[in-house]
Amino acid sequence: MFGDMMNMMGKLKETQQKIEATKQRLDTVLIDEQSNDGLLKVTITANRKIKSVEVDDSLLEDKEQLEDYLVLVINKAIEKATNINELELAAVAKEGMPNIPGMDKFM
Repeated sequence: MFGDMMNMMGKLKETQQKIEATKQRLDTVLIDEQSNDGLLKVTITANRKIKSVEVDDSLLEDKEQLEDYLVLVINKAIEKATNINELELAAVAKEGMPNIPGMDKFM
C-alpha cells in the first residue's frame, strides 16, 4: 500500500511537470483571428496573451467602429485560445491520473 502511495505521488509530480511544460509550449501556439472583412487582425497565444493587432487605416476614422471590431475579434480569439488551452491541459492531466475505478465518469 505504501509503495502504491509513493508511486501515485511520483506520478502526480510527473504530471505537474508535464502540465507546466505544456503551459510553456502553449505560449508558442499562435491563434490568428480577423474580422469578417479583414480590416482588423489579432494574434494571441493559446495562453491568451495578445501578440499583435493589425488595424486597417480605414478603421482609424471611426473610433466607435474600431472599438466594436476590437471587442468582437479579441473575444473570438480568446474563445479559440481557451478551447485549445483547456483541451491540451486536460489531455495531459488525464494522462497522468492514476487508474481509479469510476473516475473516468468525471474526466
